[in-house]
Amino acid sequence: MTVNAFQLYGTRLVDPPPVRLRAGKLEADLANGNLRTIRYGGVEVLRAISYLVRDRDWGTYSPEIVDLKIEQSDDRFEVAYRACCVGPDDTKLIIDVRIVGSPDRLDFEAEAVAPTDFETNRCGFCILHPIVGVAGSPATVEHVDGQIVATRFPDLIEPWQPFKDMRAITHEVMPDIQAECRMEGDTFEMEDQRNWSDASYKTYVRPLALPWPYEIPANRPVRQKTSLVIRDAGSSTRHPPGMSGGAIKLELGARTGTMPDIGVIITPEEADATLSAKSVLSEIAPQELLFHFDPGAGHSIEALRRFAAIATIHRGRSTLEIALPCRSSPSSEAAEIARQMRLAEFKPDAIMISPSVDRQSTPPGSTWPDCPPLDEVYTAARAAFPGIRIGGGMLSYFTELNRKRVPDGQLDFVSHCTNPIVHAADDLSVMQTLEALPFITRSVRAIYGDKPYRIGPSTIPMRQNPYGSRTMDNPVGARIPMANRDPRHNGRFAEAFALGYAIRVLDAGLECLTLSALSGPFGLIAGPAEPTEQGERRPLFNTVRTLSRLAGASWQECVSSSPSEVLSFVARNAAGARLHVVNLTGEERKVDCGASRPADAGKELLLAPFATAALPLAD
Repeated sequence: MTVNAFQLYGTRLVDPPPVRLRAGKLEADLANGNLRTIRYGGVEVLRAISYLVRDRDWGTYSPEIVDLKIEQSDDRFEVAYRACCVGPDDTKLIIDVRIVGSPDRLDFEAEAVAPTDFETNRCGFCILHPIVGVAGSPATVEHVDGQIVATRFPDLIEPWQPFKDMRAITHEVMPDIQAECRMEGDTFEMEDQRNWSDASYKTYVRPLALPWPYEIPANRPVRQKTSLVIRDAGSSTRHPPGMSGGAIKLELGARTGTMPDIGVIITPEEADATLSAKSVLSEIAPQELLFHFDPGAGHSIEALRRFAAIATIHRGRSTLEIALPCRSSPSSEAAEIARQMRLAEFKPDAIMISPSVDRQSTPPGSTWPDCPPLDEVYTAARAAFPGIRIGGGMLSYFTELNRKRVPDGQLDFVSHCTNPIVHAADDLSVMQTLEALPFITRSVRAIYGDKPYRIGPSTIPMRQNPYGSRTMDNPVGARIPMANRDPRHNGRFAEAFALGYAIRVLDAGLECLTLSALSGPFGLIAGPAEPTEQGERRPLFNTVRTLSRLAGASWQECVSSSPSEVLSFVARNAAGARLHVVNLTGEERKVDCGASRPADAGKELLLAPFATAALPLAD
């Protein structure tokens, strides 16, 4: 079956293929003027070197690139181009770039000049180290004062920058091969980007403790340079698993557990559409409805009445997610919401409560906003909603939970969300965020132990921007960070992403996982003004329905020889045992699942782009 780009991505706009650059064993992919997947001998050394410019809301500019020149030979490549960022009031930033690669060295240098003062939150190099095989491993950091420190990449996720005042960092790529990354032209520091579910450690220019936004003065060049130096004391070339071009092998593993319940979020804005689609809701049969309530956004008793109407047609449980305004005392605000709930005859099974202000991030060096003590908020919730489970955590992301660790003594569960397009929105970066999820859940468990744990709503589009004043509008359906709509939510990409997400968090022992709404930009069915027919089921519907039917089933891990491309697990319930497999790539993948004992063992499975499959297992 031929699948077109719209079916895969929800848009006919496709990421252009990168240009492969080679110099001996050193390889890199050139995409939109930046370098991705930098490898030596087939092994990823750096995930990216990019020159990025961000606006006052931390949105990333997409510069126009002109005069692109690429020269290649067997042992050298050279790239040059000019880029232009256009800011508010027709301000501009012109960047001249030169990239040179040889078998053991890569230099990326840039000079930026603004004809008039140019406002930015950040302008300069961003270097990404991978996390798989690197987390917890040794590193050597050279600081700007010349001090050299032997250290390690963080294993559990650091809430603040693990390394500051950096000039260079060196790590072992594989035995006998060292990689030094040197940064010149400014002071650099590293943040643990797994906080945002990015699959990388990010070294970036301009310390966060300095004020932002700031202005680049007119006609004053800003010069920076990043160099990667490879020191190879060996002679062998080792290729990582999955690079041979053969079938990806699946083998049953030892780890087991229980599948989580599945939730669906419902906002007041989508309540009427949810009621109109009650038959679809019944078909999915999620175990949990997560109702969002924000008095600061104008939500009132009318929203609670609609929630009550939806709850009556739902056979499962419900949770009310409250963004508490905290403009007066938490006790009086919680009591008022409880009064409105009684009048609306809305009786959820649980309350997830968090101060509204905690949805905004507090970066390092910033002043924490005024907020009542969280124990006071939870005490108020206990008094206002007696006999109901009380949850806390963050309505935003793990980043905020890691930086402001909530006291859990009064809580029945903790919760947070994730979002894959905070920093980058290309297809590869979004899928790579799945690699970070086990690190996030393990870090939560390290903080909160065996406390019942929920995640979600976690969707590709961003529902709220903790890092700026707004989410980004996306009227043309592009791939842009922090967008409140993302075209891939409408395509098979989202179906594969959601199943990959569920597989990556199996070890967390989640109580509930929420990956969608029923309708709207985060929904399972299309609404008005969508590119597909109103009410049509999006491919994501299939994953959420499947996971809902598997809730409470036992699972067993299935180890993939190339987990960045194919993930799988085995689920066993009253209906039998099935091997669930997902292709995370936009290309066909051949899978050898014989070792996992499917009923048709001996046959290789050919998975279409972003396809999922469920194979019965042999007795």
